[in-house]
Amino acid sequence: MAEPLSDAEAIAWRTFIESSWALHTHLEDELRADTGLSMNDYHVLVVLSEAPEHRLRMGELAGRLVFSPSRITYQISSMVKRGLVRKQPCPEDGRGQEAVLTDEGLAALEAAAPMHLVTVRDSFINRLDPDELEVITRVFSKVRKS
Repeated sequence: MAEPLSDAEAIAWRTFIESSWALHTHLEDELRADTGLSMNDYHVLVVLSEAPEHRLRMGELAGRLVFSPSRITYQISSMVKRGLVRKQPCPEDGRGQEAVLTDEGLAALEAAAPMHLVTVRDSFINRLDPDELEVITRVFSKVRKS
């Protein structure tokens, strides 16, 4: 049986969970209201925009976004229907599938980014000093590796 959390551990855990859920909900609500995009849509667009030739194998995209194979398939299918991305066979082997950013997807990202960044700054970045941001980066880099 797992050892119970100490009071300090429980406070830290609950503070993290409640604040991260609240932040994510706020970012999602603002992004949808301003652009019609979900946070998942936005992050797929960002990752593809940074990829060589704006394309990635589905498995690699899932790994970068920390999505299961079924979740990335659902997400990309939804975005294909809206013209934000397209799927095509991988040119190297023809067996795998790639997600490819469309011109419409890039335009949607370019339109959404300035508004989304205002929300990110107002809701998160501007509330912390540089030392706190450094700690967050260090701590969550450790957590992500596990």
